[in-house]
Amino acid sequence: MCLGIPVQVIECGEHFARCAGRNGEVRVDLSLVGQQLPGTWLLTFLEAAREVIDAERAAAINAALNALAAAHAGETDFSDFFADLDREPQLPDFLKTQLS
Repeated sequence: MCLGIPVQVIECGEHFARCAGRNGEVRVDLSLVGQQLPGTWLLTFLEAAREVIDAERAAAINAALNALAAAHAGETDFSDFFADLDREPQLPDFLKTQLS
């Protein structure tokens, strides 16, 4: 399983950026996304930026990663980790038509 880790740019050079994330400061390769301004959120994998993301998506990914850590620790209540799922699940429209 591959997990992307959100990090925020602290300072940026031409090819690498110093970033802060859930695992502290990391040096991130910018080859795929180019130079970024400080404060920019990046989704990284193996210390390379794969995508520029917004703060909302970074928070959602971090919440999911926190839920994964909680599951690994044996917790079973994940309601605090997925605030966007505080509703009944809904089928997509194309599946609703197949129930008729």
